[in-house]
Amino acid sequence: MAAKRIVAIVGATGAQGGGLARAILADPASEFEVRALTRAPDADRGRALAERGATVVAADLDDAASLTRAFAGADAVFGVTNFWEHMSPERERRQAHAIAEAAKAAGVRHVIWSTLDDTRARVPLEDPRIPTLMGEFKVPHFDAKGESDRRFVELGVPTTFLNTTFYWDNLIHFGMGPRRAEDGGLDLVLPMGDKRLAGIAADDIGRVAYGILRAGDAYVGKTVSVAGDFVTGAEMAEKLGVALGERVRYVDVPIEVYRTFGFPGAEDIANMFWYYQTFEAEFCGARPLDATRALHPQLQTFDAWLAGHVAAIAATPAAAPAR
Repeated sequence: MAAKRIVAIVGATGAQGGGLARAILADPASEFEVRALTRAPDADRGRALAERGATVVAADLDDAASLTRAFAGADAVFGVTNFWEHMSPERERRQAHAIAEAAKAAGVRHVIWSTLDDTRARVPLEDPRIPTLMGEFKVPHFDAKGESDRRFVELGVPTTFLNTTFYWDNLIHFGMGPRRAEDGGLDLVLPMGDKRLAGIAADDIGRVAYGILRAGDAYVGKTVSVAGDFVTGAEMAEKLGVALGERVRYVDVPIEVYRTFGFPGAEDIANMFWYYQTFEAEFCGARPLDATRALHPQLQTFDAWLAGHVAAIAATPAAAPAR
């Protein structure tokens, strides 16, 4: 029997990387084995992966040498960074470059780099429609990733650029789910107007990555832009209401108001929603659902994801009934 090909997975205990790790480990016929990279191999999530058959190794995106060691001997790498852990575009660029440089040094044959649009391609810094943030970005958590694509190209790293989008999971973990209003009703507050939001389950991103790996070299050098469904804010609210068993009102807040909400990253997120609205046709058009489903046949629509997560949404503090 041929030896299995090693996939080194950055963020294997997180949402996207965890989705890829679980997909491989759940497939008894897989030609791949999981090398799970984490800063804390002995933590619960690392131990859980080890118990399922992964090799769990210590690596830190801020320690380039640790990445080079962790990538050594790997056939493929899944790379992802987490802007919201530190909210520093400069740090995220350094981390992305470290992934590219370590993959080059280790001679990795295929990197799947989880990225996002560099919005400045459509909205130059001098464009006054939305403010420039941190001196050089329009949507910092998009732009730092998108800009970093160039480093993989410059180094000649065989890369698939997995261009992601809004997580449905933000309705649970990012405070974007229904909120209990003063009158006791539930409001879904999103500055999307009547435009469609391209969303996906975070776990499905990793499972799409598995489809790309199984396709061999077919996607090397290509950009794969993904989504699981397209829904308007009003449609999301209606579906949430059915799932939760009470009406959810869609509150379409102007972008200018949303950016004043004061939570960490509010201006960044406001600019993101403006970008989603303004370039709805281009953004959704780049993400044909059939193409994503071809890579991951069990791709979840918003309805399917919601059915599996309604209890978690109802349990968020913001949605709790008034007492």
